[in-house]
Amino acid sequence: MNRPLVEALHRSPLYRPPLWIMRQAGRYLPEYRELRGRHSFQEAVSTPELAAEITLQPIRRFGMDGAVIFADIMTPLEAMGVDMTFDPGPRLRPHTLEEVIALGELDLDRVGFVAETIHLVRDDLPEQTAVIGFAGGPVTVLAYLVEGGGSKDFLALRSAVRRDPAATAEALEILARTTNEYLAMQVGAGADVVQLFDTLAGLLDRSTFERLTIPAARASLADLEVPRIYFAPGAGHTLDLQAKIGADGYGVDWRVPIDEAWSRLGDVAVQGNLDPATLLTDPSTIRREVRDLLARTAGRPGHVVNLGHGIDRNTPLEHVTAFVEAVRS
Repeated sequence: MNRPLVEALHRSPLYRPPLWIMRQAGRYLPEYRELRGRHSFQEAVSTPELAAEITLQPIRRFGMDGAVIFADIMTPLEAMGVDMTFDPGPRLRPHTLEEVIALGELDLDRVGFVAETIHLVRDDLPEQTAVIGFAGGPVTVLAYLVEGGGSKDFLALRSAVRRDPAATAEALEILARTTNEYLAMQVGAGADVVQLFDTLAGLLDRSTFERLTIPAARASLADLEVPRIYFAPGAGHTLDLQAKIGADGYGVDWRVPIDEAWSRLGDVAVQGNLDPATLLTDPSTIRREVRDLLARTAGRPGHVVNLGHGIDRNTPLEHVTAFVEAVRS
């Protein structure tokens, strides 16, 4: 069975571009909020039946072309001995670079619930819909580790890369190896596509991005036998460098017009890049913005329609419907 999302990432000609939405399994859905009212985030992630149900909810409503597995970018760290809670974002003890380097190996048995979730989703998913596995980029995961949670500026990471670049590179190498193992497990369980979310890599300057982010991201995505997407929001200043990562497709945020971004990325598939704020406007504006987006790609093979980042929790359901219908019309 041909899956349009997979075909698009191979840059095959299609009658329309495939569509999915980052964070599509989440808080804008009333059925998700109802389920989460009965279960904590960590319980929902680590219980395959719950995670599969959440993954499938937006597919039932909107018929997206990809079902992104409900998990968290920090999930593998718990299988490496890192203690954390979610309130709602990750909270953990700040780690030194030396402590990151000394972390244990990834215990795949401790993240086996992700593989089981993928099995359950594949069993209930329409055959033409792709299963999307994912992981956090090493730079992004390291930022949370050294900061101890979320931050406005992630100064701990930005100072670490300058204070001790050698130790930073070693820590990223370790995280890249475990990320690759984690993604390979997801592929083995049935993921058709994987995406590396490098949410914080855009905080780094071009030189540091090239020196640290690219090798870590490349190693994370190496030797995976499915199409691979790399996404670093806020990293428009590095688009021309990102091809060195070797992904099959690249996510683009809304800050750079998609046709300009595509020309800077080169001969690859491109994903994006409607501003998530557009879905907070009205159906007429959404249709107009979608027409502009599709006009900029001009039917070029290799476009995956998505937002330029995750969907906002306050997005009305009818606006998501308008987005989906505008792409498909």
